Amino acid sequence: MRRGELYQVQKSSGQDPKKFRVFVIVSRQVLIDSRFSMMICAPIYSSFEGLSTQVPVGIDEGLKQDSSIHCDELVSIPKSSLTHFVGTLSHSKIQALNQALAIAIGLDNP
Repeated sequence: MRRGELYQVQKSSGQDPKKFRVFVIVSRQVLIDSRFSMMICAPIYSSFEGLSTQVPVGIDEGLKQDSSIHCDELVSIPKSSLTHFVGTLSHSKIQALNQALAIAIGLDNP
């Protein structure tokens, strides 16, 4: 399991209308490699509004359609739920994700 990997998760929350949702792991690698059981993830939606906290993704990342990572909606997901691998972000997409995450949590120097 690596930072930047995408996983399909069944019924992510009671408020989510979809039965499955794809998430990207945004936790730092040292946490992923530890015995800690929860991962910080960002959801992927088929909508893209062009916000600075959204990262466009699509077929190149293993998805069926153009979508976007929504960094304003971070969630904790148990490692045990991250079993259905979908794809991986490229280095340039991880850089875009890092910038979007910095903006989403209000860091001064993204």
